[in-house]
Amino acid sequence: MTNRTVLAIAYALATILALPAMAQNIRIAQFNASMSRGEANALLAALDGGTDPQITQVAEIITLVSPDILLINEFDYDPAAPALFLANYLAEAGYTYYYIAPSNTGLASGVDINADGHVATAPGRIEYANDAFGFGFFPGQFGMLVLSRHEILTDRVRRFQTFRWADMPDARLPMNENGTPYYGPEAINIFRLSSKSHWDVPIRVGDQVIHLLASHPTPPVFDGPEDRNGTRNADEIRFWADYVQGAAYIQDDAGATGSLTKGAHFIVAGDLNADPFDGDSFPGAARQLLDLPLINTSLTPGSRGGLAAALAQGQANDSHQGNPTFDTADFGDEAPGNLRVDYVLPSATLGLTDAGVFWPAPGEEGADLISASDHRLVWIDVTLPR
Repeated sequence: MTNRTVLAIAYALATILALPAMAQNIRIAQFNASMSRGEANALLAALDGGTDPQITQVAEIITLVSPDILLINEFDYDPAAPALFLANYLAEAGYTYYYIAPSNTGLASGVDINADGHVATAPGRIEYANDAFGFGFFPGQFGMLVLSRHEILTDRVRRFQTFRWADMPDARLPMNENGTPYYGPEAINIFRLSSKSHWDVPIRVGDQVIHLLASHPTPPVFDGPEDRNGTRNADEIRFWADYVQGAAYIQDDAGATGSLTKGAHFIVAGDLNADPFDGDSFPGAARQLLDLPLINTSLTPGSRGGLAAALAQGQANDSHQGNPTFDTADFGDEAPGNLRVDYVLPSATLGLTDAGVFWPAPGEEGADLISASDHRLVWIDVTLPR
């Protein structure tokens, strides 16, 4: 080796070492996969069998997009379910870590929530679902699951499943048309804000931590003029807006108070059931997050399939104000039409390099898979500063 070669190598190494460290890229996604089943233990049986057609489609979508961190909505709660899902459907996907916890859906409140004159205690009936903390025919229906290729700091997870709606300052508690409270004193004293749960799931990526803020607010429909589901949906969304801004009123299920540390990296993810322009959500519900300076909205996830579907289906879609390229759910054509209700929103501390909705147009790869759910997987690519 000549002196010139040695000098060239030394110069190259010195140049490399002088460069700033490369930012780390990571893909994060959310998918309301419609994996909930109509009866308790039915999802567990489908996962154990390993051949369910709908779950197979869900797994194929996840494999194609290949997110590093994934929130799944509508995954019935059972501690044994995640391991079966990973072993029988996602064995090669590399998800070493997962997090699952109980949900308010189908959890008996012990109170006559819907004021029909009796307290329903037998799971499986509509009366029971209406008296539960969150609508569900059995405990844990429509739950949530987090999958990750990076370490989930389980001992630092904060859950807000039991936080009372009435403890939120200026809560939008529903009122009857005559000006009286919709919920009676007994109900409102125990009524929980979260229809499923709210989780702050810290995930270690390299030497940094990202907080995945996961939830699935109630649909803002199936109610009356009091708009009890619309107002609850709006306040479920507002909870995260308050949390990332440092609100002091928040208390987690372990009794710890306070919000997210200022400057922390976070991702708000979930089927929020609120479109910023269309549908039946409370006015401005989604904007509570979308308009926050703390959130990076420089890219909006979109797809060619969403636009193609809106044009082909017409009806309610023709009168929408929002851009159908950004739709994430294929709902009824007469009402409400397709909407943007699923979100993966990074903090402004993260770089946003790419984003998309898995909604292939007819003829594109994966177009045969979208029948797995009426929702589409939403993903973003972010960079963590070094």
